[in-house]
Amino acid sequence: MTASAGRFSGKVVAITGAAHGIGAATARRFLVEGARVAVIDRESEGFAESFKDVPAERLLTVAGDCTDAAVLADFHARAVSGFGPVDILFNNVGQSGRERAAQFHESEEEVWRFVLEVSLFTAMRMSRLVVPAMRERGGRIVNMSSDAAFVGDAGLTDYAAAKMGIIGFTRALARELAAHRVTVNAVAPGAIRTRAHDRLTPAVIEKIKATTPAGFIAEPEDVAGCVAFLASEDARYVTGQTLLIDGGRWMI
Repeated sequence: MTASAGRFSGKVVAITGAAHGIGAATARRFLVEGARVAVIDRESEGFAESFKDVPAERLLTVAGDCTDAAVLADFHARAVSGFGPVDILFNNVGQSGRERAAQFHESEEEVWRFVLEVSLFTAMRMSRLVVPAMRERGGRIVNMSSDAAFVGDAGLTDYAAAKMGIIGFTRALARELAAHRVTVNAVAPGAIRTRAHDRLTPAVIEKIKATTPAGFIAEPEDVAGCVAFLASEDARYVTGQTLLIDGGRWMI
């Protein structure tokens, strides 16, 4: 989807987990299209590389752990103070706990709780912060799910549960907010070339390609374009939906 200069002029965008990967690519997309963007990530060293030459009046970067409710509240307050009420929220942050992934009978509750916290509860908390103003002004919320919610990858039961939870949350919140001119949708990427893929072996990469009908691994910008569409006026009549971005790995 080609960027449209000025499409989001005057809009305030907040994105969680945006120092690298899909979050950073989406922030850049909104910046190119005229928005003012507030981003938060605990890996704040990535901001300098991801947002080179972006003027301070267009971008607010905050270092912080998105699983901490107080940190999210501070991030929201700073975004509103610096730019104004949030018009578009992209709940991007999430993590699979892949380094400690295990078959369910060997998995640990500590890992379940972490995955649910970072992938589901952060989206719920951040949405709770922006919804009161959005009920008055309208707005857009886009949540990050995964095609793992549909495919059910073995060894990632906690992640699949968290990402399917995002879909249920998206649908219920969309129904609550539809009458207030607020749309709530989700994106569910499959194989995307992020830093997580740098840790995969060539054999695993080839297996992923072989099981993806499109035959290739997408770039973060492919997801960013879809998020921008769902946040735009072109999608004003789209709510409660989950857009799979996985090259045909799962079709509904």
